[in-house]
Amino acid sequence: MSDLEGKVAWITGAGSGIGLAGAQALAAAGVTVVMSGRRADVLRTEAAAIIAAGGKAEVEKLDVTDAEAATRVANAILARHGKVDILVNSAGMNIPNRFWKNVSTAGWTDVLRINLDGSFFCIAAILPSMRERKDGLIINISSWAGKFDTYMTGPAYNAAKHAVVAMTAHLNHEECVNGIRACALCPAEVSTPIMEKRPIPPSAEERAKMLQPDDLGRTIRFIAEMPAHTCINELIISPTWNRIFIGAV
Repeated sequence: MSDLEGKVAWITGAGSGIGLAGAQALAAAGVTVVMSGRRADVLRTEAAAIIAAGGKAEVEKLDVTDAEAATRVANAILARHGKVDILVNSAGMNIPNRFWKNVSTAGWTDVLRINLDGSFFCIAAILPSMRERKDGLIINISSWAGKFDTYMTGPAYNAAKHAVVAMTAHLNHEECVNGIRACALCPAEVSTPIMEKRPIPPSAEERAKMLQPDDLGRTIRFIAEMPAHTCINELIISPTWNRIFIGAV
């Protein structure tokens, strides 16, 4: 495993869930984490907690669906640190009315814009600097629904997360010659706030059996700690008790 001390990571969706857990795990490994999301107050609170625990954390408010804003944030980080070693695209969402019988055009667009376009905008903003340095790791948070046709997540989310996996594969196709590696991290159910958007939110007992945010934080750190000559192209992770296998909705 490599030493992450002194590296810089930009993490979207860092105010809660997988993004926050990734920021905490990387900061504990000595990474300076730049936390992005739409809720600056939440980000500041979580960044302060990381700093209080001895880590290094900064905040850059960002709506990932705004391509120009993504470029501004990327440029601001590069101006301060001169590099971004790790990009974690964790901003994501789903909607309650997610099935063909009730999904709206607006709902479809929101899911695609945040889960897919947002990742693309941040990658496009930081990729030239990674090419110049011949080094960089991009971790795109996809989903179990990005690898398998899962009913419970609906067509928009499935389409977006499948596309994230394909986009990640193309990064490795094109950028491996530039020392850049990308991983599509595909978790099954994780007990995060997105569960509250389910048509039938899972119970506390069910959520306790799911993957927990810290599990994904540890996974993100594991991927980041692999040496630069290795690439984990995809990583699929699920809870042992997998509700998807038993037809939950």
